[in-house]
Amino acid sequence: MKRVVILGSTGSIGEQALDVVRKNPQKFQVVGLIAGSSAERVAEQAAEFGVEHTGLGAAAAEQLVRDLPADVVLNGITGSIGLGPSIAALKAGRTLALANKESLIVGGDLVKDLAAPDQIVPVDSEHSAIAQALRSGSHDEVRRLVLTASGGPFRGRSRAALAGVTPAQALAHPTWNMGRVVTTNSATLVNKGLEVIEAHLLFGISYGDIDVVVHPQSIVHSMVEFVDGSTIAQASPPDMRLPIALGLNWPARVANVGAPLDWTTAQTWNFEPLDDQAFPAVKLAKEVGRARGTYPAVYNAANEEAVDAFHDGRIGFLDIIDTIQAVLDAHNPPEKLTLESLGEAERSARARAQKVIAARER
Repeated sequence: MKRVVILGSTGSIGEQALDVVRKNPQKFQVVGLIAGSSAERVAEQAAEFGVEHTGLGAAAAEQLVRDLPADVVLNGITGSIGLGPSIAALKAGRTLALANKESLIVGGDLVKDLAAPDQIVPVDSEHSAIAQALRSGSHDEVRRLVLTASGGPFRGRSRAALAGVTPAQALAHPTWNMGRVVTTNSATLVNKGLEVIEAHLLFGISYGDIDVVVHPQSIVHSMVEFVDGSTIAQASPPDMRLPIALGLNWPARVANVGAPLDWTTAQTWNFEPLDDQAFPAVKLAKEVGRARGTYPAVYNAANEEAVDAFHDGRIGFLDIIDTIQAVLDAHNPPEKLTLESLGEAERSARARAQKVIAARER
């Protein structure tokens, strides 16, 4: 039985992880729960699963991960505040089931250097799909990775048509049920840009060999193309419980986590090229990834500030990416990447983003 700590237990990933545990009590025991602010819901979860160790906030998460014996830490926190708990989990020797992509993207080489082989297990559906497909060949046999994107609620729209979209429209994702930041990032394609950086860091594939294709049905979660021309795709209904279960139990699968595809029913899957003109976030993310250092942290920090401003009605939808670009253009990277310089770069990026937002404010 694996002892599990769930960070972000009251969010979408956390609640679905608890559902996996609920249905598999012989495999998993929850020993710790951390949420952002929902003390009442955490107490309800703790009562149901018999958990003695709970807390609120990133600082509590770091302490719990350091001090509490556990086999797996599922980091489902949203945003770069998940970096500290991820580092604590790696230093403590726990398997890190990573749904908080920002901590790897922001931390970059600092996080990678702490991780033992297979210590980080991806929980994002795309990276879980790639990890599964990579079992079909060696690293040297990989030609490219293909990340699929649903296209979000604005798929097919031109840049001009995006100028007047509202926060409510941005949150109306056609496939996935996610939190405000991730759902908005899916609408801007920033989420896919972050996932490209994450794929590079997780699997060691160059940015030139990582592509994004729009797949509205969200059935094929990503693909790996091999040197002989074979492409291995992982397909399943859009249900995050499958990659969560794999993250908790990697490399073994958990039976009956979700319903399989119904192959007796006729269905059509579409694959479309990404429109870089309307959605430049992925192209920008590749540039940021290649720049390395503190640039990914700046990209992410500026986005978080811009997303909040968009939902507060201060800026428009297109201003989100424009704000990120402006902050990146003004960034002066430090000579050496450390946790301290990383923190300073993030603080500086957020302050600069606020100045850009104020200048654009409606």
